[in-house]
Formats: sequence, structure tokens, C-alpha cells
Amino acid sequence: PYQHRPEAGLLRLRKDLDLFANLRPAICYPALADASSLKRELVEGLDIMIVRELTGGVYFGEPKEIVTLENGEKRAVDTQVYTTHEIERITKVAFDLARKRRNLVHSAEKHNVMRTGVLWKQVTTDVHKSYAPDVKLEHILADNCAMQLIRNPKQFDVIVTDNLFGDVLSDEASMAAGSLGMLPSASLGAPDATTGRRKALYEPVHGSAPDIAGQGLANPIATIASFAMALRYSFDLGTEADLVEKAISKVLDRGLRTGDIMQPGMTKVGTTEMGQAIETELKALAA
Repeated sequence: PYQHRPEAGLLRLRKDLDLFANLRPAICYPALADASSLKRELVEGLDIMIVRELTGGVYFGEPKEIVTLENGEKRAVDTQVYTTHEIERITKVAFDLARKRRNLVHSAEKHNVMRTGVLWKQVTTDVHKSYAPDVKLEHILADNCAMQLIRNPKQFDVIVTDNLFGDVLSDEASMAAGSLGMLPSASLGAPDATTGRRKALYEPVHGSAPDIAGQGLANPIATIASFAMALRYSFDLGTEADLVEKAISKVLDRGLRTGDIMQPGMTKVGTTEMGQAIETELKALAA
């Protein structure tokens, strides 16, 4: 049954810790520009941040059920629900991030067919006016956003969106960047009233892979990059985070590849060798 699957545990962790903001970067490391299914010129230098609302929307809305009707047919219902407060807090996170990046936010919803989309657009507009008039805000329909991510991904900086669209769009963006196995994520809660610190959970975007456990095949880069995100967002150590990310980039530039990102003419290494190479590079950079 659904309750006993790993996904249910993850949903529960996010919900109980109230980790409402999921930050999923899509970064194309220069050395991997040819690993993307898109043309090199579309993805080289790609750096997008998708901010996905994580504790509301259709994954949590009630009623959520499958019922048998009188005529014997079954009917399934999932409910998409959002409140003003949920939309306000996620859009503030997006604006805060944009200020430290390229100062552009795209808010993706479907206000043309969904009432939650209408509210999402209204609240985002209000928050923009009162909280972040210095940041450029663009509204985009989520289906058009999906198309534009393939057509011209570099037009985006920060994309803020709901739980369901965020799930789909962030996976799409990650593949534009070259490999799902390369990307980290952060899930953040609200700042604590006294300390100002947020509860946070950091994890690679890829799932666990029990079928290859213990064989030295897994790519450790997403996990290491998740640690860099922890340095940046939980400990405010931006310089150190930059060093970790730079170390990853340099090792890729040297041609080291795990199996999932292997390219012709490159050097294939296992999990441990890749991790050690990044550690060595990091020590050299720090020195």
C-alpha cells in the first residue's frame, strides 16, 4: 500500500517539519554541456533555480480518495488547495533568492483554467508590489513554461511554482542540464521566530538506487552539491559553498566521469575515486 512506500516517508518528513520551500537548481557544468539532450549553445552556462511549494497543493489536498459509485464505476478524486499564506511565503523565498542572483522571477501557474492559479497570480502580484518591487516579475502559464525550458532555458533565473507543476518542471529542467544524477536540492522551512534559522533537509534530486548499492557505481556529485547547498542556506557560508561547487567543476574539467555521465574519451571512475578527487581539489582550492 501507498503508506509503506519510501515516498510516503519523505512526504511525511517534509510535512511534519513544514519544509514548504523546495529549491531545485538546474546547473549545467561546462564540462557536461554535451551531455544534455539539448544543443550545447542552449545549455552552456545554464543556471536556473526552481522554487517548488512542497507542503500544499494536490499532493496533500482533501478529499483524496477512490470511491465506488452506485453504478459500479470507480471515481478518483485529488484536490488542489492553496491559501494566501502558503503562496505568500513561497513567493517571498523566490524573491529573496532572485535578489542574490539575476533579479528575475517567473511565477508559473494555470490561472486560465484553475482557481488556485487565479489566486496564485493575485497573491504573487501583491507580494511583488509590497515585498520585492526591485525584482523583475514575469507571470507564465505552466505549460508554456515547460515548452520554454526546452526552447530557450537560459531566459529563466528563478521559477516559482506549486507542488505539482514544480515536480514536473524541475525534473524537466534537470535533464536540460545534462543529468538528473548531478543535481542537489534543499527543502526549507520558515525562519524560527527567535533564532531566525530555518529547519532544512538537503538531498540529491535522484532517489536511492538499491539495485546498485555497494558496487561503487553511484555518482556522489549530487550528494556533495547538496552539502554545498547546506553550507549556503543553513550556515550562511557562501564562500565555502562556492569552493565545493568549484571543486566539482574542476574535477569534471579534468575528464573524470562516473558511469551515468560517461562520455567518449573521458576517464571512468567509481564512487570513491570521484569523491576523493573532489576532496583533493577542494583542499587545493582552500589552500
